[in-house]
Amino acid sequence: MSVRILALVGSLRAGSHNRQLAEAAVKLAPEGAQVELFEGLAEIPFYNEDIDVEGDVPAAAARLREAAGSADALLLFSPEYNGTIPAVLKNAIDWLSRPYGAGALNGKPLAVVGTAYGQYGGVWAQDEARKAAGIAGAKVLEDVKLSIPESVVRFAETHPGDDTEIAAKLTEVIEQVKGQAGTPVAA
Repeated sequence: MSVRILALVGSLRAGSHNRQLAEAAVKLAPEGAQVELFEGLAEIPFYNEDIDVEGDVPAAAARLREAAGSADALLLFSPEYNGTIPAVLKNAIDWLSRPYGAGALNGKPLAVVGTAYGQYGGVWAQDEARKAAGIAGAKVLEDVKLSIPESVVRFAETHPGDDTEIAAKLTEVIEQVKGQAGTPVAA
């Protein structure tokens, strides 16, 4: 049985380098691991306790919770927007943090990686994502990191999955997440 890792991408742009990195993770998943790219973060309304009503949760948020609940671990791909986490990724974490104490992230291994235009590869945003996910109940893998700087230059003509150095590092990240996931959730 494979460890199921749910990938969430903090950029909605079709040509996003973080999305390309997540697509590479799907293809590079080593034996014993399956990375599933969640589609639909753009459709999830901003978290509002008034609409988070049992039996009447917005369909897009319910799909996210179901996908995360059935995953063994999560892998977040975060660009950096104005020095911090993108709103779409923070919103996903907010929805997954509820109900309080029993959200879909509760106790699940979670790692944050990504790429950004700047010289540090989005480390501030990735640190913020780790912080938010940890407060939301995830078992944040603090030592599992991959921050790729200068994405616009590095991936101008090369897909992240075709960059041998990045492919090797991303595969290592997935192996580490897989190793922390423990017993897979039955399909």
